Amino acid sequence: VQLQASGGGLVQAGGSLRLSCAASGRTFSSYSMGWFRQAPGKEREFVAAITWSGGGTLYADSVKGRFTISRDNAKNTAYLQMNSLKPEDTALYYCAAGSTIAQVMRVDPRNYWGQGTQVTVSS
Repeated sequence: VQLQASGGGLVQAGGSLRLSCAASGRTFSSYSMGWFRQAPGKEREFVAAITWSGGGTLYADSVKGRFTISRDNAKNTAYLQMNSLKPEDTALYYCAAGSTIAQVMRVDPRNYWGQGTQVTVSS
């Protein structure tokens, strides 16, 4: 499966952005999807994940209550709605596809990865 992330940009603190991850290739609906981020000089960290059906979601503590992951299997697209953005949310955001939600929550070599989309939050 090939993944294409988009929707990043520059936003003021307190603002919102919605990231999209468009998938092509093998059956999108069979994969759990995840979002990660990586700030300069830091390791890639888990942000959110969703099961293949959309019935289950998981979030990092740092984004709970502010970010929402969702998916539209008919459009082969996953989303990350980011509200109440903070300067510490600034990072390159990546989407990933994996066989299970447990796998896609990790930086797992078996995951498929998209290219990053930059999110910059100004104070």
